[in-house]
This record gives sequence, C-alpha cells and structure tokens, in this order.
Amino acid sequence: MRAEDFFTEIPDSVPWGPGVRTLNEALVQQVRAGGGPHGDLEVAVPLARVVHDEFEARGTDGKMTLTDPQSRDVMAALRAVLLRLDVPFDPPFDDFPGFYRYWRRRGASGSGGWEARRTILDALLNPIHDQLADLETGALRSRLAIPVTSHPRTGWRAVDEEIAELRRHFQAARTPQDCRNVGNDCVAVLERISAAAYIPVWHLPAGETEPPVAQTKARLERVVEVELNGPENAELRKLARAAIEQAQAVKHRTPNRRHAGIAADSVILLANIFRRLAEPED
Repeated sequence: MRAEDFFTEIPDSVPWGPGVRTLNEALVQQVRAGGGPHGDLEVAVPLARVVHDEFEARGTDGKMTLTDPQSRDVMAALRAVLLRLDVPFDPPFDDFPGFYRYWRRRGASGSGGWEARRTILDALLNPIHDQLADLETGALRSRLAIPVTSHPRTGWRAVDEEIAELRRHFQAARTPQDCRNVGNDCVAVLERISAAAYIPVWHLPAGETEPPVAQTKARLERVVEVELNGPENAELRKLARAAIEQAQAVKHRTPNRRHAGIAADSVILLANIFRRLAEPED
C-alpha cells in the first residue's frame, strides 16, 4: 500500500471540474480494528506517512486534506497498528487542535514557527518511519537483491518506501498481471532515484534546462558523468550505465517472474549505486 491509498476522490458536481480528495474513513477504521485484508506492517508504513504529511500541512501551509475529527481517527489508527506491531508510540497530542496547543506551549509560534513545527513532527515520527522500514526489510527479504552494506536502506525515504512496495509485490507475484505490476513498481523506484540523486546545483550543465524526473536515463547518466569522472572510474561508469540500461530495457517487459525479478534486482542495484555516489569519498 501507499499513502494515497488512504484517500479517495469524489467527482466534483461540475463534470469538467477536479475531483475532491477525501479520507477513506472505512479503511482507517478497518486498520484501527485490525484483521483486514492487509497486514499490519503493510498498512502501518503508509499510514505513518499520512499522519506525518497531514500534521505537517496543519502546522505549515494549512493545505491538509483531513478535518479535525479525521486527524483524530488517523492518529488513533496509527497508535493501534503500532501497538500490534510492538512499536512504541506515545504522541503528546491526539489531533490537529492538540498539535496546535502543543506547538504553542513549545514556543513554535510566530517567526520561524513552520520550521520548528516540522522539527517537532520529525522528532516524533522519523523514528517510527525508521523502525517500520527495518521491520519491512526483515519481513520482505525474498529472493531479490540485498545490498552488501551495514545499512538495510538507502536513507532516501521515498526510494526506500517504493523498494519496500516492490519487494512486497514481487514476493506475491504469481500471474503475468502481477509481474507487470512489478514492472510498474520498477518505474516508480527509478523515478524516486532520479528525484533523489540528481541535484541541479551539481549535476545540471550550465545553460541547460533540468530534465523532468520521469526522464530517468538522462538524469542518472548525468549523475554518473559528474560523480564518476576521470579514467580511474571508467569501469564504475560502465557498470552504472549498464545497470541503467538494464533497468530501462526490462522495466516495461515483465511477462513472467524471471523477467520481473531481473527488473527488480536492477533497480535495487541502481538505488544502492546512487546512494553510494551521494556519500562523501573517503
């Protein structure tokens, strides 16, 4: 599951108008009660992201989707599912009004308040994201590639969330349709890597326009060109470019589990290559 699965779109009364995004309250209640079609870990990861994003919106630009009662419902559901997973979570507020009162008591109003409120939420929820990611890594280590590293995740949260979804779908893939969905997940991972690894201030050539995130090949090859320059890195450039080509070539051709696995292994390899390129050289 992804965070957006907790929302539904109600068509606007005007036929050509945009739909109205709203919380899937039935799903939230199902998660709170437990025993639904999705496992606790599968729903906890995106629900924690919903809570983080919505409370951050309440504390900054005010562009949240949830109402005050709905904010209480999603927080209660997150508490319940984390309790079942034995992940400690004891937030100092229950809903949007409680968050408002809390940040005022903490002096996070006025000038600089937005950043202070983000810091409050990061301190509360980032450890939850990390613990859930660790649980997913242990639960979803199937026959896909596992990086040779002491770190089970890349540290790029959006990339790690998509890789977890990819592992989950590959683990359950049985039919050609399932395998094609794995291919779609590969596309999502590539785009997340593209967004995380390509830093315009470092990788955009002077006078050129930044390519869109979806142009993953152009963006990732530029990162390779900048980060692995020089004759001493020729073999590494060759490896990275081959992995990019493999992921690009296979991502739309996943008719069976073998091809889906190759595509998935390729993008996981790329994620870890580019994570290492983002690290300072020793």
